[in-house]
Amino acid sequence: MSDWTYGHRELPSADLLVRGLALLVHSNVFIALAATGVAVSTMLLVGVPLEAVPLFIVFAATLFVYSLDRVTDLEGDQQDAPRRTAYLRRFGTLWLAAGVVLYLAAIGLAVALGLPRAEFLVLPLVAALLYSVFRLKRVLLVKNLLVGGAWGVIPLGVGVYYGVLWTVEILFLAGFFTVMLAVAAAVFDVRDRSSDRAEGVRTFPLVVGPRATRRGAVGVTLAAGAVVVAAVASGVLPTQFLLLLAFLGYVLAYLPFATPDRGSLFYGFVVDGEHVFLAALALAVL
Repeated sequence: MSDWTYGHRELPSADLLVRGLALLVHSNVFIALAATGVAVSTMLLVGVPLEAVPLFIVFAATLFVYSLDRVTDLEGDQQDAPRRTAYLRRFGTLWLAAGVVLYLAAIGLAVALGLPRAEFLVLPLVAALLYSVFRLKRVLLVKNLLVGGAWGVIPLGVGVYYGVLWTVEILFLAGFFTVMLAVAAAVFDVRDRSSDRAEGVRTFPLVVGPRATRRGAVGVTLAAGAVVVAAVASGVLPTQFLLLLAFLGYVLAYLPFATPDRGSLFYGFVVDGEHVFLAALALAVL
């Protein structure tokens, strides 16, 4: 079965585009851009200017964390993501080296600029070690919360950088992205059932099944939407936060298609693309 499940082999003119998307996804560049998109959305929603330094830090840290995870879990990914595994066997070490260099450069830049709480930049390393080396991703729910929490730190980092940490907007976005990334992590596990079962990793799709996992994701997404509407209607959050409803609509649109037969490009581009979508929308309207 094709890694891209929409039949690109019958569309030769689309091959170059698909190959380009595959490169972005398999190299972890796209997931790093998605995390950077969370920072962009946060900055625009809370009304602070876009600056290159915090965006670079987020991109570098994410590329490092995901490159380390993918390189240390090649055997586990072989069955469910064979094309990505084949790519990383050839180029994974190079991308990990690039991630390490960029991550160290981000730390050095933060120290050189005297950024507040620069010591917290060690957190991506801690998260990577807990997740990939000490294998906490084997524990049901802990994996989801660790992934969600790691992404939820991004708005907090934006708050620290701009001196607006203890604001309702920043704290809300930290909680919002933590929850929605925990949902995305559960959805990704639908694809990885075979390898997770072989490695003894307990995930929601293995415990309750893919269909129940998708239904649970729909329920959490709808609940998140209700919270956003209530917070804006009550005046707790400004009106621009209704933009998050478009993000939630994007999630609801792909959830019915998140089945075990979808390839890594569906999960790596469509699912992770939710954050790129929100950032692009925020750039267009805010």
